[in-house]
Amino acid sequence: MKLYYIPGACSMAAHIVALETGIPLSFHKVDMSEKGKFVDGEDYANISPTSLVPTLILDDGNKLTEAAVIMQYLAAQVPEKNLAPDEGMLHWRLLEVLNFLSTEVHKNFTPLFNPSLQADARQLFEDLLKKRLSYLAENMIGQSGYLVGDDYTIADAYLFTLLGWAQFQKIDLGFAPALGEYAGRIGSRPAVIQALKDEGLA
Repeated sequence: MKLYYIPGACSMAAHIVALETGIPLSFHKVDMSEKGKFVDGEDYANISPTSLVPTLILDDGNKLTEAAVIMQYLAAQVPEKNLAPDEGMLHWRLLEVLNFLSTEVHKNFTPLFNPSLQADARQLFEDLLKKRLSYLAENMIGQSGYLVGDDYTIADAYLFTLLGWAQFQKIDLGFAPALGEYAGRIGSRPAVIQALKDEGLA
């Protein structure tokens, strides 16, 4: 299998999960330029149907896109690691958290990467993000220190990646100290450390 990523993008969550699984696959960096996105000189549009990251190419040639889907697929290959509970209430909680991260956190970060975003609009998105992240800290990160149940799951890889965006955008997490503690704990996992190193972020 092949996983295509852009350093620090949402694809890093899939990169982390891939390393957590121990599944043999190759990682391919997508380079961005004014002319587009390329992988070793090849137009990324020829590789990915959406030209977005991540893209996972399976051994049989099938392609998967969307970080949440790819993470679930990878986790399903090693069910014994319980990275994505597939039954009972924990399964539904996982889907709930993944959807919240995707629709309420991820999508509200995206405009902040637009250099032409006006200051008042930026403040609006930052305030909304703080509200959503505060909700996570107060209601979803349980006493276990994880988002779903008592163990680390793919949802934690996703939130860790998004919290990295907060740092990049200079959003101080002081409004929710639990998030800083959480990021430090998740960031100490070997797979996370390796993914950051692989992507040139550590």
